[in-house]
Amino acid sequence: MFDVFGSVKGLLKIDQVCIDNNVFRMHYKATVIILIAFSLLVTSRQYIGDPIDCIVDEIPLGVMDTYCWIYSTFTVPERLTGITGRDVVQPGVGSHVEGEDDVKYHKYYQWVCFVLFFQAILFYVPRYLWKSWEGGRLKMLVMDLNSPIVNDECKNDRKKILVDYFIGNLNRHNFYAFRFFVCEALNFVNVIGQIYFVDFFLDGEFSTYGSDVLKFTELEPDERVDPMARVFPKVTKCTFHKYGPSGSVQTHDGLCVLPLNIVNEKIYVFLWFWFIILSIMSGISLIYRIAVVAGPKLRHLLLRARSRLAESEEVELVANKCNIGDWFLLYQLGKNIDPLIYKEVISDLSREMGGDEHSAHKRPFDA
Repeated sequence: MFDVFGSVKGLLKIDQVCIDNNVFRMHYKATVIILIAFSLLVTSRQYIGDPIDCIVDEIPLGVMDTYCWIYSTFTVPERLTGITGRDVVQPGVGSHVEGEDDVKYHKYYQWVCFVLFFQAILFYVPRYLWKSWEGGRLKMLVMDLNSPIVNDECKNDRKKILVDYFIGNLNRHNFYAFRFFVCEALNFVNVIGQIYFVDFFLDGEFSTYGSDVLKFTELEPDERVDPMARVFPKVTKCTFHKYGPSGSVQTHDGLCVLPLNIVNEKIYVFLWFWFIILSIMSGISLIYRIAVVAGPKLRHLLLRARSRLAESEEVELVANKCNIGDWFLLYQLGKNIDPLIYKEVISDLSREMGGDEHSAHKRPFDA
């Protein structure tokens, strides 16, 4: 438990060197923290509190609670509508004929805490892959240049190392960049896959769960079926069979209260909206990435925006000399290096790439 809290605490800290982007961090920081928090919340109520209370005549309550928790409870879909207290005891709880009326068993609630934790692990996988592949390259290249207070000698030495590395490895960073793009695609595939996974886990109820909750408030009280009560019922039925005094099989119907489902229903409403927002933002991020890869002019504009203090001619020259991998690394460096120092880096790169000749053509001839 303390190890889990330690891992979450590590996700909360701000990285000194940023190796990804905001949408990427929504996956491995925000979503992982949310899922682990929900998992711990459900675990605390499930294993420390009392997740189920059953009422039945002639059966010890402790035995009935344990039996119904292990073998699951059920509701009657035909009894979801009606006025509570008059037509039905609770939504989904009413008389039924065994073998004739349809019943729906609810087996998933005892697995919710494990599934949430498993989802958190899946959301962290792309981050783990990218961090392994990146190998601390950005942190090594930044070398404290993200601080505006650096003495000139140290700054010039580290700046020269950075420029020399970039010139010496020009056109060799495509694999570095495309591995990041693969991780971005994995984020999108993961969140879409998670929606289908949770839908399968909740017996096909999750894909429209949030929209059904919104529509629920617009219907008449007698006609509407609460989707939260359908997926996560608070009161259910449980059938217990035992031998009677004569050796015949006796059937006992009990009512079970599931206070844990009050938490579960709110968790999955939130997750529905969160996953939808996250998938839309990830999709937009992928479209943006495709446009960046396919559009050299867009890359030039983005680099110009990142290095606002540098001369436009220098930025243009550097952008024209860089392929997609070089541009990506240079753009990531711009996120981490102090703007004034980054301006000098762009200027030095321009000079090394032939900027002095470019500038000479721009100067007017002496009279």
